[in-house]
Amino acid sequence: MRALGRHILAELYGCSPEVLNEPAKIEETMVNAALEAGAEIREVVFHRFSPQGVSGVVVISESHLAIHTWPELGYAAVDVFTCGTTVDPWVSCYYLKKHFSAGRMAAKEIKRGIFEYKLSQNEQKSAV
Repeated sequence: MRALGRHILAELYGCSPEVLNEPAKIEETMVNAALEAGAEIREVVFHRFSPQGVSGVVVISESHLAIHTWPELGYAAVDVFTCGTTVDPWVSCYYLKKHFSAGRMAAKEIKRGIFEYKLSQNEQKSAV
């Protein structure tokens, strides 16, 4: 079954609390995770909450990477959504696990844009 996109919902546990509360470090890591997977960066927005936590998104031509952190718990919720066939979202997820020093990652992939009708040739070329 072909899909337009792959969406990974990842939960990172046991991460470095210091890193998870530092917007600049999270932004750098998220951008690098996208680049490592071969994505093309379009926009980047991150916000630090008071007293702690960071949310942000890296918009890529192929869709997006998003994060919300709970530094006090060493936890980060991550979405990596890619469309097309050139960017593997799992590459980004494993990059984030490593660079946030996560002790454990629980993740699942959801296929997005599954159509029951037959796709045109142009649609088939862009589908995953």
